[in-house]
Amino acid sequence: MSRRIRFLALGLALVALLWIAFPSHRPDVAAAQGGWRGWLGPGGASLGTDPDATAAPDAKPQAAAASSQHDEEDGADGAPAGEEHDRAHGTHAEEEEEEEGHGTQTTDAALVLPDDGSQAPLSDVDWSRFAYTQYVTDDAYLCNSVMIFETLHRLGSNASRVMMYPAAMLPDPATETADERNARLLIKARDEYGVDLVPIEVQRRVGNDETWADSYTKLLAFNQTQYDRVLALDSDSVVLQPMDELFLTPLCPVAMPRAYWLLREDPPKRILSSQLILLQPSTVEFQRIIKKTAAAGSDDYDMEIVNDLYLDSATVLPHRPYDMITGEFRNQDHSAYLGSDREEWDPAAVLREVKFLHFSDWPYPKPWLYATASDREQVQPACVEQEQLDCANREIWNSVYDSFKAHRETVCPDENV
Repeated sequence: MSRRIRFLALGLALVALLWIAFPSHRPDVAAAQGGWRGWLGPGGASLGTDPDATAAPDAKPQAAAASSQHDEEDGADGAPAGEEHDRAHGTHAEEEEEEEGHGTQTTDAALVLPDDGSQAPLSDVDWSRFAYTQYVTDDAYLCNSVMIFETLHRLGSNASRVMMYPAAMLPDPATETADERNARLLIKARDEYGVDLVPIEVQRRVGNDETWADSYTKLLAFNQTQYDRVLALDSDSVVLQPMDELFLTPLCPVAMPRAYWLLREDPPKRILSSQLILLQPSTVEFQRIIKKTAAAGSDDYDMEIVNDLYLDSATVLPHRPYDMITGEFRNQDHSAYLGSDREEWDPAAVLREVKFLHFSDWPYPKPWLYATASDREQVQPACVEQEQLDCANREIWNSVYDSFKAHRETVCPDENV
């Protein structure tokens, strides 16, 4: 590829990022949707409680459940977790485990999405059966989740949107106005982006790492049985393209991408990534989640739990394009992401195909946390010596972080960052 074409491709990729970062300047974002609201349905039992002691096997959990953030999230002291956590997490998932009543069929090959016209026309799909879910534990992640929903709204996603949030932020989800910043953001998500608000109690489990002590609430998505399928997304990420097509893939209890960055380990670790989980809500599966959580060890969090339960049976979604980490632009070897050691790495082309991008650049902090210019210079991708200096990886990586900040200032304008 000539230098002129490469620079043109890079320019188009950067324009696409700015398109996402500054939606208020786009003519198609002028009108906000409002009024869609719904009831989430069955409540969730406490994830830390053994279901055998609290409910009959076929009874639906009654107690309200919790919330949290995990999977490369930041602890109370603001220290970033990033890819360090990606590498450390999932060690229990490599142990083989047989669960009573649980199938062991392995789906090693990545799911190939049908393109042969076998699916129903999109106009015939009942999108109310599907939902994107977010969970919130604090102010920072509330803004992140609202940003995710703003993007889904702007991209024209058809599926429902559900946000589980600490009840103290807005005790009554039907409240019309509020003075407090968090309450205003929740009302904005509900009225402008069509989000169903679900107040919950944040649940914590004491373990060896405070960073992910609240991580189990993500798994409450398994109990949203009023939906046929749910797509649970980590909020320390950005949605770059619509993903509604995932709801129409062949049915399976759980589908997840592999944590492809762990394939670079020696020996390679075949672990599922919990950054994106496509699942069929089920009372039976949720009871299994509760039981596994109640027995979790001090180093077991949401990623370990889903790997212990589903590593051998989950359908594997293609991480390309559904789960990329920002640290990929800093790597020298891209074969794990590309799935080939012969394909040429083209960062602009890769960015154009990505649909879900997760911030993971340990030791660099998450993009809403403070970092100095020196911090960024130390971790940003290196330029490559070719016929002339090629800084495409660096420019794209920096633009991703800058675009996130600009988008955050637009969606959460009264936030003190």
